[in-house]
Amino acid sequence: MDQNFQVIITGSNAALLSGELGTKLTGRHISMELFPFSFHEFCTFKKVEPTPKAVEQYLLTGGFPEYVKRGDSRILHTLFEDILLRDIAVRYGVRDIKSLQRVALYLISNIGKPVTANRMKSLFEVSATSTMMEYFSHLEMAYLFFFIPKFSYSVRKQLINPRKVYAIDTGLISENSTSFSKDRGHKFENLVFLHLRQNFKEIYYFNETGECDFVVFEKGNFREAIQVCIQLTPDNIDRELNGLFEALEFFKQTHGTLVTLSEKDSYKKNGKKISIVPAHEFFK
Repeated sequence: MDQNFQVIITGSNAALLSGELGTKLTGRHISMELFPFSFHEFCTFKKVEPTPKAVEQYLLTGGFPEYVKRGDSRILHTLFEDILLRDIAVRYGVRDIKSLQRVALYLISNIGKPVTANRMKSLFEVSATSTMMEYFSHLEMAYLFFFIPKFSYSVRKQLINPRKVYAIDTGLISENSTSFSKDRGHKFENLVFLHLRQNFKEIYYFNETGECDFVVFEKGNFREAIQVCIQLTPDNIDRELNGLFEALEFFKQTHGTLVTLSEKDSYKKNGKKISIVPAHEFFK
């Protein structure tokens, strides 16, 4: 840098970039996050129009370029194992590799569901809750999973409440999940989360009387409330709308968004409006 060279370093581990190099280049580096293909990058690469059908293809395939190009499932199986073994186990000196692998498989098979270190400790007979919390931290630092907290104005409550887990890529879920159901709803929710995460870091889920999938903040200021439902039906529409309306009331906002696969509509209630938008439009 003293000789006016621009140095660009990439890697899959957040600690390597922001932590270790950061201490050596304090005040002289800028960290940037790179994600797998976004939906529109995927469409550009595949040379297809952004449509609900393209969203379904993206939902199954994900955005890792080599897999999008070749479609060989071994690529995502190997990537998943390499991150666990090389980026985490070797790097952090994890001795119980089997437990780490079992935890990762459980998480990728339960995307969009709340998890706690204490419950997982009992489930996998890990010796201490702190060990499970270390696993969670390693998995997040390696950009394999994200854990989003339940919204609360109390930082303490954010720490003790269950966190929802999401994966870095829906293709990884498709190829590595051990779930017997396809669970398209939670994978679709993961897809929306990834779109939000590429633009924001302050993302929570809201759960009081009803539930809203995502509430987004930027520098502590409310940005938007988003509900996700792959397909609205007479059985779920009231629950989805009421959870979003409750979040809008809680945050004193007038507009929310409900993302679906292909439906488009709007609902108004007590001066508040919910726009139902198809994913291919929301991902703009």
